[in-house]
Amino acid sequence: MPSVNKVILIGNVGKEPEMRYTPNGVAVADFSIACNSKFGEQETTEWVTITAWKKTAELCNQYLKKGRQVYVEGRLQTDSWEHEGVTRYKTKVVANTVLFLGGKSEPEDVPFD
Repeated sequence: MPSVNKVILIGNVGKEPEMRYTPNGVAVADFSIACNSKFGEQETTEWVTITAWKKTAELCNQYLKKGRQVYVEGRLQTDSWEHEGVTRYKTKVVANTVLFLGGKSEPEDVPFD
């Protein structure tokens, strides 16, 4: 049976995009979103790091501001690195679709290139 790695999130931008380019000139933007959930009276917030590539990264960098609501669809990816002899891990979402929610004058649906 094939496996599935798909994530769908709606949240508010908590950290505006940090834009960079690979040595080959490919745009990459990292930002974070806060996703809230409520169980009875208990409300929790999960902070999720999002990575967007190419044109999607450029548009996210241009239009996403702290507090803006956004829909993200993508896949989970875990990165690892060594720090002071300890292996560290961080799981993020690599976006393939970003939908800017809110303002009518801005692009709404940005597919991954």
